[in-house]
Amino acid sequence: MDAIFNLQKGLSDMMNLDRYPKDTEGRVSALCTAIMHEAVELQRTTNWKWWKTPVDFNESEAREELIDIWHFVVQASIELKITPDEILEEYKRKNNINRERQKNGY
Repeated sequence: MDAIFNLQKGLSDMMNLDRYPKDTEGRVSALCTAIMHEAVELQRTTNWKWWKTPVDFNESEAREELIDIWHFVVQASIELKITPDEILEEYKRKNNINRERQKNGY
């Protein structure tokens, strides 16, 4: 995970960020918008339109869209100063909550 964060920081350092919001809240909001749009692009790789003739699923294209989402999620993590170790701990904490919810008929 550290390697992914380092790659993202390197990419961010290469970008012209003149139009990137200056405050953390604005940056996180912009990244949320990017994540949502990339999620729609990922969804478009699927046959979610039940009224349309299905086409073969392009897994390679879907994976690329998923990685685009990862770029923005990692950048949001960096903006919120969440380390890879903190992500793992927070994931474990939330995973335990979700497991308890499933056991209790959530």
